[in-house]
This record gives sequence, C-alpha cells and structure tokens, in this order.
Amino acid sequence: MILLQSHSRFLLQTLLNRVQNLEKGVEFDNHWVEFDDVRYHIQVSLKNPHILLLSVSLPTPPPEAIFFGGLPSGAIEAIKAAYGVIVQILDPPRDGFNLTLKLNLSKLPPDEGYKHALLVKIASIRETVLGAPLRVILKQLAARTAASNMDRRFAIVHRPNESFFLVPQVGKVTVMFPMRFKDSVDIVLATSFLQEFVEARRTAGLNNAPSCMWSPSPPLELKGAPAETLSANAGFVTFVIYPRHVEGKRLDRTVWSLSTFHAYVSYHVKCSEGFMHTRMRRRVESLIQALDRAKPELEKSKKTMLSRSFKRMSLKEGRINSDS
Repeated sequence: MILLQSHSRFLLQTLLNRVQNLEKGVEFDNHWVEFDDVRYHIQVSLKNPHILLLSVSLPTPPPEAIFFGGLPSGAIEAIKAAYGVIVQILDPPRDGFNLTLKLNLSKLPPDEGYKHALLVKIASIRETVLGAPLRVILKQLAARTAASNMDRRFAIVHRPNESFFLVPQVGKVTVMFPMRFKDSVDIVLATSFLQEFVEARRTAGLNNAPSCMWSPSPPLELKGAPAETLSANAGFVTFVIYPRHVEGKRLDRTVWSLSTFHAYVSYHVKCSEGFMHTRMRRRVESLIQALDRAKPELEKSKKTMLSRSFKRMSLKEGRINSDS
C-alpha cells in the first residue's frame, strides 16, 4: 500500500528551481490543483525576484466545520510556528483563495540541509493549514493534559463539503470518518477494502497500531450530529488514538495520515478497479486466442451435384469480386 506524501511535489520542485536561480530575473504565474480540490497559485515578478507569492484555496467547508477568517482553527499560529520570519501572511488574501503567503527567499538559511528541510516544510503548507486543529488536539493528548474540550465533538474539513470528526476523551482521541463515494462500483470496492483493513489490524505485527473499527451505521459518538453529515454509503471508520501514537515524530505522521485517510482509501479503490479491468481484458484476450486456435487452417471446398466445387466467400471478398 502507498502512503501519500505530505508535501506538494510540484510546489517543492518550483521552490527548488527558484532558489537555484535566485539571481535570474524570471517572471512566472502558475496555477494547479491537487487532490481533494486544494488549489495553488504561485507568482514571481521581475521587479522583485526574491519575493514569491503563494496562494492556497482549501476545500469548501461543510456547515459543521468551523473556520475563522477563511482558515481552520489554529492555522495562523501553526504557520507562524512552522515558517518564522521567512513567511508573511497577507491580509486579505488574493481573490478566490483562503490564504496568501509572501515568501522572502533571500532570508533562507545558508546551510543546504536546513534550507532543503525548510522548503519541504513550505511545500507541506496543506498539512500545516488543514491539519492545524487536529494537531492541537493530538498535542494535548501527547502531553496528557486535561483539556476543557473533553467529550466535545469537533468537525475537521478534509474534502469539499465533507468533514471527519474527533472526540477528545480521557487518555485517548476517537476519530470517525463517514466514507462517501459517488460511483456504485467504488462503493462496493471501498466497503470490501475497509472491512479487510479492519481485519488486517488484528494481525500480530500491528498490535501497536491504532485500533480500527468499521460499521455500516454511525458510531455512538456521532449521536445528535446533523443528518446530512451521517449519510455515508460506504459505512463509518473509527480510529482510537492513544498518547503512544503521537509522541515525538509520530505526531506529524499521525496528523497527515488522518487528514488524508479518505484520499488514501480512494487511491487504492481506483488501483483495485484498474487492476481488475486489466485482468478481465487479459482473460478476454486469452479466450479470443483459444477460439482462433480452434478454427481450421484450410477451408474444405464443397461440391455440387454436377461435381463442381465452390468456395464460400466472405462478404468483403464478394464485394471485391463484384467491383471487378
């Protein structure tokens, strides 16, 4: 199974190319879209070659997800903590975007290793922003501090008009995903995939992984949630996160894995569908070859009552003879 990278590969490559040619006056204006409808816009002008403007548009939040100034809770603090003086948040952002950052590339550190790590972190702006509220809750879990939001249900946006839910509890955080798919084939494959996903968690080698459950009906923690948020045609997946899952460097990996869980499932559903299509095509080709081998190589001529022989012609051959 493949895990998605936390950084945008195109954004990272663009930043690296710009840093390597910082003295060259190059003007460019690029737009692109990545999975879950996250849109980027990057711009550099000839007038200020050291300044780069990066705008990000997030998925449209559903009513139950709380945004402050167009951003998830804690996003501004997370950006300042992650990037420091190299990044300035522009207010208001560019039209059509939730966030615009002004990057001063001349303030990058001279050390190549640290510089590359910082550029990778900038290319992970999606994780920094969308994962901000999740990170705050999981940090409290790692610190084992009793938060005031205990047993309160939080909705965190991860796809257009869709969210997943968190319920902080004593010593753990329960994370619930309503799984929705548009295509009927995807629904069947996803349901089967998720059931196998739960079974795989029970193997001996995954004893330390978060406990995982699948149910066709909403879990009890979602009791009282709006009806439209509980319409999941592929069931509900529940993870229980304990402090050991978010200690040290595990925090970043857990935040990213939870934030992109639906995209992870969708990716493997599409891969399974493509694999089955390939197998079916190969099977049809093998059957056609078997039928071709069963045909006689030479057609036997048939004779009439007058001992005259004739050969049955195909429609194409008949047309050729008639034209001649």
